[in-house]
Amino acid sequence: MISPELLRWFPFFGLMDDAQLKAVAMIADELSLEKGTVIIEAGQPADAFYFLIEGSISYNFVVTTENDPSYSKEYYVGDFNPGEICGVSALIEPYIYTARLRADKPGRAIRINASSLRALCDRDLKLAYGLMRETAKSVMERLEYTRVQLVAAKR
Repeated sequence: MISPELLRWFPFFGLMDDAQLKAVAMIADELSLEKGTVIIEAGQPADAFYFLIEGSISYNFVVTTENDPSYSKEYYVGDFNPGEICGVSALIEPYIYTARLRADKPGRAIRINASSLRALCDRDLKLAYGLMRETAKSVMERLEYTRVQLVAAKR
């Protein structure tokens, strides 16, 4: 459990009322991140939703092949910085992570239990709407960033 006051610091949680903040805080904990720690692994069940407090997390796309189980190549896509969410697959079916996230330097993150968060959303549609709205905004920003990278790579 974390303090609801920690969540209040960030605009992402601004649409939540006191009861909603308390409910989310009850299913969250704070993580210390060491440089090099893999926080999320592609292809694994999305068991947590993360919010970066401090530090930097690299976002890497992992390519594998069925023909050669030993083949795995990682491609750097970008970074998550303080105030950004990670692990949105925790809210989107089929609830499987699609990338590898690794701490680039020491930091801190809020880890929110995914199944508990989804259960809260099932009981509180206003909370679900607010979370999905803020998550969609974040995903669209990430998509725009990725598009800019693709255009730059083509030049």
